[in-house]
Amino acid sequence: MTAPLQFGLDTFGDVTKDASGTMLSHAQVIRNVVDEAVLADELGLDFIGLGEHHRADFAISSPETVLAAIAARTKRVHLGSAVTVLSSDDPIRVFQRFATLDALSNGRAEVILGRGSFTESFPLFGFDLRAYEALFEEKLDLFAALLSQTPVTWEGKLRPPLRDQLVYPPVEDGQLKTWIGVGGSPQSVVRAAHYDLPLMLAIIGGDPTRFAPYVELYHRAFKEFGRPAKPVGVHSPGYVAETDEKAREELWPDYKAMRDRIGKERGWPPMGRDEFVSEAEHGSLYVGSPETVARKIAATAKALGITRFQLKYSAGPLPHDRLMRSIELYGRKVVPMVREMMG
Repeated sequence: MTAPLQFGLDTFGDVTKDASGTMLSHAQVIRNVVDEAVLADELGLDFIGLGEHHRADFAISSPETVLAAIAARTKRVHLGSAVTVLSSDDPIRVFQRFATLDALSNGRAEVILGRGSFTESFPLFGFDLRAYEALFEEKLDLFAALLSQTPVTWEGKLRPPLRDQLVYPPVEDGQLKTWIGVGGSPQSVVRAAHYDLPLMLAIIGGDPTRFAPYVELYHRAFKEFGRPAKPVGVHSPGYVAETDEKAREELWPDYKAMRDRIGKERGWPPMGRDEFVSEAEHGSLYVGSPETVARKIAATAKALGITRFQLKYSAGPLPHDRLMRSIELYGRKVVPMVREMMG
């Protein structure tokens, strides 16, 4: 029997505008994110994920701290990262922070581990970007060893070894739910299966069905390891308004501003309206009326066999009130429609 589809939200804490168009402070954006998560909980959504970034256009550099504040104001929604940049962090400290969050939230903590699509954390915390792959592989190996919550004996090349080391606080009930975030690397897909961890696919452009081979690879790897496959989820950007036209017109200028700012850093050409429309109609941008967004989510869920869909509801400097309205429509209208479509 297929597990029912879960519905989540993600945000990087994009620095947004107020109603008059003035950019908000990072502090106010963080407070707004807490309110957005409280609304997600009230709507009965399954998950809220906060991304980790260390740059001017995103307000959240310490997701666990914000998640702890959210834990105090919510009852049901699961709380996690999207993602934790493990390569430039310490695996033991990451485990401790999320175990603490798990205690504060009565077992609702999750962590999505990844390498991140931005590299600002490497020079900021004194890591060599040339060791990008080696850092993640070794730190993930240590983190996976911690999940058993038994004395850890471990040795790597980049840090001193551990001998029969216990890490505190322990997770109170069961194991800390840990996902591997993947943006399209076959090696990362197999690595997730190797460590027996769920897979979160970051699909931020193009036809979502192009990730079907990665899901097939993930299941094939589990079969070869002789274990049942773990869940697969998808993270994609989107925005919901009352009509398709309204959603596109409201999202377009701010989405373009965000996309062009990042694109300039990476050598991409400015985004044209045709590209935006193409992504909305055929790609991985879930923008439109509740009916349109619901149909796209249901199609992706069926094509990839996922058990969770996470909508990245913030994309550029969209005002907080519009984000709250989008979340409301997602929870009250999109989610029930998708459930009906999925049978």
